[in-house]
Amino acid sequence: MSTGENERLIDALVGEGSLKDPRVISAMKAVDRVKFVPAGQKTFSYEDRPLPIGMGQTISAPSMVAMMTEKLDVREGQKVLEVGTGSGYQAAILAELVGEKGFVYTMERLDNVAAFGRKNLANYKNVEVVVGDGTLGYKEKAPYDRIMVTAATPQAPPPLVEQLRKGGIMAVPVGDMFMQEFVLIRKNESIEQEVVCGCVFVPLVGKYGWEESG
Repeated sequence: MSTGENERLIDALVGEGSLKDPRVISAMKAVDRVKFVPAGQKTFSYEDRPLPIGMGQTISAPSMVAMMTEKLDVREGQKVLEVGTGSGYQAAILAELVGEKGFVYTMERLDNVAAFGRKNLANYKNVEVVVGDGTLGYKEKAPYDRIMVTAATPQAPPPLVEQLRKGGIMAVPVGDMFMQEFVLIRKNESIEQEVVCGCVFVPLVGKYGWEESG
């Protein structure tokens, strides 16, 4: 494990303009990506590309994580819901941003993937991994200041919009199974949507996502 290599990765993202926010830079430097990558993929930990973590899931490319995190504008002390725990890498970065006074709830539908993410997040006291259908959200702890969806959905799931606090922001990849648009949703007196860029994520499976195949 090399903190130096992780810092060089983040510095490279800064150098190419993919990462600008000092708070996000600090959070990503504090979270060593190699700790969230499966044993067979650790050689590629510091490359800017998604990597498989098993069960058809991936850990996103650092540049995509940087962009999504910056756009979500997470602040210290906020309550955040993440849909799609995966390896726990994104949740760890969110946890760094909300700090000790904030909290991150992260949902994962696959037990094995949730266990992997939970193990990787063991040192974070301000993160809880919840197994369930992320498209339904986590009503018990709603409303949320921020919601991040890290899998592709045909639409922004209505329960997530409902569980977003007034003044809150949600980041979600919306589209078909092969190509999506990264969308920011702001909930004020009305619901405002902003398309940021094109993206490709694994499908979000659930009541308001895609049906499970096989």
